Amino acid sequence: MASLRDIKNRITSTKKTSQITKAMEMVSAAKWNRGVMNAKAFVPYMEKIQEVTASIAMGSKDSNHPMLNSRPVKKTGYLVITSDRGLAGAYNSNVLRQLYQTIQKRHKSNDEFAIIAIGRVGRDFFQSRGMNVVLDIVGIADQPSFSEIQDIASNTVGMFSDGTFDELYIYYSHYLSAISQEVTEKKLLPLTDIGAASTKLTSYEFEPNAEEILEVLLPQYAESLIYGALLDSKASEHAARMTAMRNATDNAKELINSLSLSYNRARQAAITQEITEIVGGAAALE
Repeated sequence: MASLRDIKNRITSTKKTSQITKAMEMVSAAKWNRGVMNAKAFVPYMEKIQEVTASIAMGSKDSNHPMLNSRPVKKTGYLVITSDRGLAGAYNSNVLRQLYQTIQKRHKSNDEFAIIAIGRVGRDFFQSRGMNVVLDIVGIADQPSFSEIQDIASNTVGMFSDGTFDELYIYYSHYLSAISQEVTEKKLLPLTDIGAASTKLTSYEFEPNAEEILEVLLPQYAESLIYGALLDSKASEHAARMTAMRNATDNAKELINSLSLSYNRARQAAITQEITEIVGGAAALE
C-alpha cells in the first residue's frame, strides 16, 4: 500500500495536471468558436463560385478543359488534412486510419499513389511507413488565411494538370457539432460532378470566351475547395481538442476524489494504530 506521502504527492501532481487541461480547454473553446464562424462565413463564397463555374462550364458546349474531363487513372493523389499537435482525441487517428485502409485496399505499390499532407501528424504518419509523400505543409495557424495554403493548393492543382496524378481525393474531418466530427472523403479532381452539385444555374455573358474564363476560374475553384476543407477541418480540430481536454479534466477530478478518499482512509488507519499502541502500552504498565 502506498504511503501517505506518496498519495499526497500524487494528488498534488494530478491537481496541477487538471489546471493545465482546464486552461487548454478554455483556449480551445475560444479557437473553436472562431473556427466555426470562419467555416460558416466561407460557405456563401463557395456556393457562389460553384454556381458561376458550373453555369459557365455547363453553358459552354465547346468547353473541353482537362480539369472537367476524366482520363485513365494511372496514379491517384490523396490530400489529407491533420493537425500539427496531438491532444485532440481521435481527431487525427480517425482520418489517418481511414485513408491508410483505403490505400491498402486500392493500391499494391507506392507507384500507384501520391500523398499530399497538410499537418505534421499526417506527414510523420505516412513517412514513417515509407509511403509516397510528395508534398507537405506544417505550421498552419489555428485560424488560417488563404495565403498560407495558396502555394500548396496551387501546386496540388498544378500536379493534376501536368499529369503527376490523374485523380485527386481529399480526406479531412468534417465538423458536425462540438462533440461530433465525421471523416469525409471527397473527390476533388477532375471536376466531373460540378454541374450536379450546383442546385441552380444562371446564364452569364462573358468576354472573351468560356475557355479563357474557365482556364482561370477552375484552378481557383479547386483551390477554394481545399481551403474550405481546411477551415472545416480546423473547426473540427478545435472542437475535438476542447472535448478531449474537458474529459481529461473530469477524469483528473475523479482521480483526485479517489486519491483523497484513499489518503483519508490511510490517515485514519495510521491514527487508529497509534491510539491502539498507546492504549496497549498503558495497559502493559498497569
